[in-house]
Amino acid sequence: MQMVFHVGVHGTDGDRLLKTLLNNRGALHKVGTEVVTPNRHRGIFDEALKSLNGGEATPEMEQIMLDAMLDSDDPQRVVMSTPTFMGAPGRVVGQEGLYPQIGMRAAALARLFPSARSEFFVALRNPATLLAEVLPQFSGGGYDDLMQGCHPLQLRWRAAIQRLVRAAQGRRLVLWCHEDVPLIWPEVVRLVAGLPQDVPLSGGLLYMHEVLGDLGIARLRDAMAGQDQMSVTRRREIYGEMIARHALPDTLDQVVDLPGWTQDLVDKVTQNYRADVAEIAVLPGVEFLLP
Repeated sequence: MQMVFHVGVHGTDGDRLLKTLLNNRGALHKVGTEVVTPNRHRGIFDEALKSLNGGEATPEMEQIMLDAMLDSDDPQRVVMSTPTFMGAPGRVVGQEGLYPQIGMRAAALARLFPSARSEFFVALRNPATLLAEVLPQFSGGGYDDLMQGCHPLQLRWRAAIQRLVRAAQGRRLVLWCHEDVPLIWPEVVRLVAGLPQDVPLSGGLLYMHEVLGDLGIARLRDAMAGQDQMSVTRRREIYGEMIARHALPDTLDQVVDLPGWTQDLVDKVTQNYRADVAEIAVLPGVEFLLP
């Protein structure tokens, strides 16, 4: 059995992946994939992790959790999607940088089902826009409390993902950039779900609709009409052309209004992000989805 954890991160997917998977439940059932919603696993996992206290679940404990979570008798692939796997929004930053606990949390999830093949799916995001998104959700205080003394230039994905790779111990890791999602969304959904290319996918235009709106989507459908057996590369080319021409105002840019942040600082953080992504994409043990 494959246990698939889409762990967010915060400020990336929201519940879009979960909703898209649920909208394809019939097709997923036929390929042996079951989607477990957070309300069905959250309490079970919290209680199990507390009782295990760093240890591995026994076969009996695994079966009890599966019986409580699953609807089908013997799925080949079980998919769960929630950013709370990485904790509350206040866990985004630690004194040493981004997601200091990402490795420990992934390892703990894998220990819940040691007999299964665990996989982890993670979206990265520019730390500047990530913080701008997370700060309003942070209930523990203001900006200074969220940052915990961490300087913005310490917000590096490279170190966080290196911790995740070490903790994964050879388990499958699939990563992508949130900024690329409109172009790669169908591939993200299919990889998470284990859905073959020849099976129709409902919701493959979800992100493009957010970027283009109703009129833009109609234009996109017209541009794609009549193109049989379109390759992924060609589809992304068409998506990119439509975004360049017809993206709705303000859908591709986000204002970063954080205390003490200047445009120069935003630019430096963004440069670091791009450099980190280039290194992460070639890390051994990482599958990186590029547009």
